[in-house]
Amino acid sequence: MAQRTSPSGPTIAIAILLLGSSTAEQGAAQLPAQLDDYIARVVKLSPGQRTQLLAGKPVTQMLEADPSNEVSVFGAIWVNAPTSRYVELVHNIEQLEKGANFLVTKRISSPPRPEDFAEMRLTDEDVADLRTCRVGDCELKLSEDALKRARAEIDWSKPTAKAQADALARRFAFEYVTGYLEGGDSRLAVYRDSARPTFVANEFKSMVDRMPSLTEYLTELKQYLLGFPKVTLPDTQSFLYWQEAKFGLKPTIRINHVVINQQSTHVAIASKMIYASHYFWTALELRVLVPDPGRGQGFWFVSVNRSRSDGLSGFTGRLIRGRVRGEAEKGMIGALTVTKSRVEGK
Repeated sequence: MAQRTSPSGPTIAIAILLLGSSTAEQGAAQLPAQLDDYIARVVKLSPGQRTQLLAGKPVTQMLEADPSNEVSVFGAIWVNAPTSRYVELVHNIEQLEKGANFLVTKRISSPPRPEDFAEMRLTDEDVADLRTCRVGDCELKLSEDALKRARAEIDWSKPTAKAQADALARRFAFEYVTGYLEGGDSRLAVYRDSARPTFVANEFKSMVDRMPSLTEYLTELKQYLLGFPKVTLPDTQSFLYWQEAKFGLKPTIRINHVVINQQSTHVAIASKMIYASHYFWTALELRVLVPDPGRGQGFWFVSVNRSRSDGLSGFTGRLIRGRVRGEAEKGMIGALTVTKSRVEGK
């Protein structure tokens, strides 16, 4: 997809929040002034955590979120390399998100092509679940139209049923990303896997409205994410990719929209989840690369992940919330450590 809007100078208000050169008085033992302000007011790191961060070690902190359906985690680390090196890795998403829990990662062409999804296949468990799916009762996150088409287009009495299900999944994915590129959030799914319809567009808007980093300081990026493709953002590239990843008890197929805004003073990267076959309604990973000349070559890698999903409410949800939050922090620590190692070339 590799879109690029017409450049017209810096627009993202991240400079208000995360940027600000270190002064000579601050020296290498301090954070840039506005990053320091963000951490103090929003993240609220402890003195010990701040000391750990300044020492070059990864730091994480859970952020305020609705415990019934959201998880949000902050992470930061110093990376001793130019920001361009990380941007190159993001563009090569198939290599960046490869191995370990990433079973398949494929960047989607611009414009999308059916063959972009040639490797997409459902697990045997998903195929079995799809066979019994009904509107309001399904283990897969699908729209009402998708559920009806699965019943009409797959002949479950034949041994070719799985092949038909895989082919239909690939068609769904191709049609879905094409629709999103044409109509943005208005073309996102309305999941009918449970009695309550879940409007992905509404969930995403509600979620980002609760993120101070977007609502208060990244207003133009927020407008772009909500208004794409009608809204443009100068000095920005974007692309879509899909992947199958291990998460929870089931491999999950996910489709993400990556946005890269590159300025001379900073880089802001957002990864917006527009579809997930299990667990998630939506999610956003926001990464900001903040150079700090007072510290030397390199940048502060600041990441905020926020996801909205089912399964966190009710009696069972209360039992697993602690584990989910713990896994989120553990995952962030791992991501920070791997990012630093890969970007620094160690």
